[in-house]
Amino acid sequence: MIAGTVLGGYGLALRGQSVVIATSSQLDAVAASIELDGAARRIVLYPPDLSLEHLGYVIDAAGAEAIVSDRVADPCLPGGIPCIAPSPWTKHASASVENASWETEWVLLTSGTTGRPKLVVHTLASLTGAIDLSPALPGVVWSTFYDIRRYGGLQIFLRAALTGASLVLSSAEEATADFLARCGLHAVSHISGTPSHWRRALMSSAVHRVAPHYVRLSGEIADQGLLNQLRSVYPQALVAHAFATTEAGVVFVVDDGLMGFPAEFLNSTPQVDMKIVHRSLRVRSSRTARCYLGPQAPTLRDAEGYVDTGDIVELRNDRYLFAGRGDGMINVGGMKVFPEEVEAVINGHPRVQISLVRTKKNPITGALVVADVVLHHPDGTEGMQHAELHLDILRLCRETLASHKVPAAINFVPSLAVAETGKLLRRHASCCSHRGQ
Repeated sequence: MIAGTVLGGYGLALRGQSVVIATSSQLDAVAASIELDGAARRIVLYPPDLSLEHLGYVIDAAGAEAIVSDRVADPCLPGGIPCIAPSPWTKHASASVENASWETEWVLLTSGTTGRPKLVVHTLASLTGAIDLSPALPGVVWSTFYDIRRYGGLQIFLRAALTGASLVLSSAEEATADFLARCGLHAVSHISGTPSHWRRALMSSAVHRVAPHYVRLSGEIADQGLLNQLRSVYPQALVAHAFATTEAGVVFVVDDGLMGFPAEFLNSTPQVDMKIVHRSLRVRSSRTARCYLGPQAPTLRDAEGYVDTGDIVELRNDRYLFAGRGDGMINVGGMKVFPEEVEAVINGHPRVQISLVRTKKNPITGALVVADVVLHHPDGTEGMQHAELHLDILRLCRETLASHKVPAAINFVPSLAVAETGKLLRRHASCCSHRGQ
């Protein structure tokens, strides 16, 4: 890729410019990014799950002067700005690495509470700050459920590319079972995804088609039940969960098999400063993004350079546990409930595969907690019947949670919606997390 072009020789014409890359192919997007890094002033990675109706806003916010896209016929593509369609890779004498003159800004998009995406500015240095650049051992093959134009997926791409490992890409159109089978066929040894990705994988009979040595989770809270399941299914693998956000970068990785993170991490994580303000974890490091782009863009860092992750943590027995997102809290009669905390308890039941806790309006308390639950064996033919199971899950919640956090209703559902970011699709925008996108 370094020695060639997918831009048909147009790469030199984009030197010093701000370029939006909006291709349907992950491979085209990353090849164009490699070609433009060091040559373009700014590259914006536009993920395929984001509607092109936001493209005009992104172009204006990024000051884009060109688009790389294979969707040139799409009516959402704005006129008046050059659009370059990627071509098959060919060798080219003027590779961008030989003409590097810019510290190119890499702009990633996250979900915005107004419907418009947020534009988060990184550099290659901040994106790679947590990566050990030692050459990969023989036989290391990475893969990820993520699209590599999202932060979590881009981390895995860069890790593979900069250490000389192979990488097997996923596809949004591919069934989980087919993806796992393909990973097995290519002897994937290291694989990452969100907890929701992994719960889907565990529901598939193809979960045993891959035999990884390293399993990584990020993007959502990893509860103990899921970590235990993965360790049971892949006894030969090191199961780790990373805490990272698009804005704060990779903060730390936990590989001791337990949810949350040791309290000592707060003061002993190399090259990362952390503090807790009003229970919210704040981070300062060379891996954090520079800023947000766009009109009325919010301030990313505080006066001391810290990024507020918005993740609420609680100290329990020398370990911090993630309670949930500060902007996803449910107010039950003036008392706070974090959906993720309740989900972690429900997911710990041996019959539960995954759950989603949401709010339901109530004239007395303002809101009630409701849980939608997917079972391992939804037909009820194995183990206890649904009525008995309903009571058993409520008993578990009452034994573990304060009374206002116990669900007022539990609904058994066949599945839960997962966004293309790999995260549970929560039903109100305030619950959307940017973690790992």
